[in-house]
Amino acid sequence: MNGTMRLNAFTMNCVGHQSPGLWTHPRDRTAEYVTLRYWTDLARVLEDGLFDGVFLADVLGVYDVYAGTADAALRRATQVPANDPLLVIPAMAAVTEHLGFGVTVNLSYEPVVPFARRMSTLDHLTGGRMGWNVVTGYLDSAARAAGRPAQAAHDDRYDVAEDYMAAAYKLWEGSWADDAVLRDRGAGVYARPDRVRAVSHPGPHHPLHAIHLSEPSPQRTPVLYQAGSSPRGRAFAGRHAECVFVSGPSPQAVAPRVAAIRALAAEQGRTVVVFAMLTAILGETEAAARDKHAGYRDHVSHEGALALMSGWTGVDLSAYALDEPIRYVENDAGRSAMENITRADPARSWTVRDVAEHVAIGGIGPVLVGTPATVADGMEAWIDATGADGFNLASVVAHETFADVARLLVPELQRRGRYKRRYDPGTLRHKLFGAGPRLREPHPAAAFRFDASVSVVPAHP
Repeated sequence: MNGTMRLNAFTMNCVGHQSPGLWTHPRDRTAEYVTLRYWTDLARVLEDGLFDGVFLADVLGVYDVYAGTADAALRRATQVPANDPLLVIPAMAAVTEHLGFGVTVNLSYEPVVPFARRMSTLDHLTGGRMGWNVVTGYLDSAARAAGRPAQAAHDDRYDVAEDYMAAAYKLWEGSWADDAVLRDRGAGVYARPDRVRAVSHPGPHHPLHAIHLSEPSPQRTPVLYQAGSSPRGRAFAGRHAECVFVSGPSPQAVAPRVAAIRALAAEQGRTVVVFAMLTAILGETEAAARDKHAGYRDHVSHEGALALMSGWTGVDLSAYALDEPIRYVENDAGRSAMENITRADPARSWTVRDVAEHVAIGGIGPVLVGTPATVADGMEAWIDATGADGFNLASVVAHETFADVARLLVPELQRRGRYKRRYDPGTLRHKLFGAGPRLREPHPAAAFRFDASVSVVPAHP
């Protein structure tokens, strides 16, 4: 075993995220999520622990599949209330120097031009530390909030996404030349008009004709994350993603997905960094870790866990008896979530009770409990079994879970030569890949780089 392990902190601008009910724990701080202090404290903890980044999840709807209402989600704070994840990033960036920011934004309901400007703005403000987790959504409630009767069919959403990516790439990569900005005080010229052009995108879903409103940011296109594990989601990741987030309860569920994504990226001549979801509960001794875990479980919400999984799968788990096995149902919600509790691991079957117990801490990923050495052993075994490069670590109690990782686990991984002892300089893309700040061929974004041989397109054709 060798190689440096990657670690992201997996969280959300809400009260509980992946551990429903744990907001009631006396040491948990997630009810403070509406304060800047909460986010700046978190950022300092993560940078002290040399985390590669913070991975901010998001949803635009509510979990209202369980029992056909949002009551359980509201009662148990199951990812609602939830605030905008983009707006906490400048505060976190202001108190850190190296921490990366991977933020989830659902492209199904975002006009391309203002979104591209927001990401460029954040890439400027963070000094090139921005990443975008590209999602197409899985909640009908989000579609209804956008004035639609329901979300588009699962695979159709990826057709829309392909068109969206091309439009965004054109803005980020093709509107401004590298030498467009002069900032010449003497001449009074800020930018050269002949080195800035309106880009045209005649796509079927997101047509546009516009000059990108932001001057080139350090990375131009943010580091691209993707989390789809369905066949269509994997194909999209293989074409676009630089980092892929996979989740599942066992190596048997995760390993085939990692292999498939790597193979699809390889077909494009690219490599990807894969993060698997995991929760670590640490103690100085095995007994201390078990006691901590037991104390956490005293605060779990099984109702919240079932509301969460019902939203992920699109299946109302309140309609099942607690000990009834769950069978695969195909719909337009999250395909991988349903796979995880039905057929992803043939050696295991799931009842509703199993789901309520498992998802209540750490969501659908594995939970490792023990000393730093025990947890490090488990993480190395997961990497061996799945081929992942590292982990998106979920939080149980904020900020205790991540502080324990920084204080206890990171030194153990460093002792084994499995974790960095300092940050590399440069942008997030440089830190992750050792490459320059810009996307390069054969990534499809490179095809939209500013081309001096193309005549300027007027802003008003």
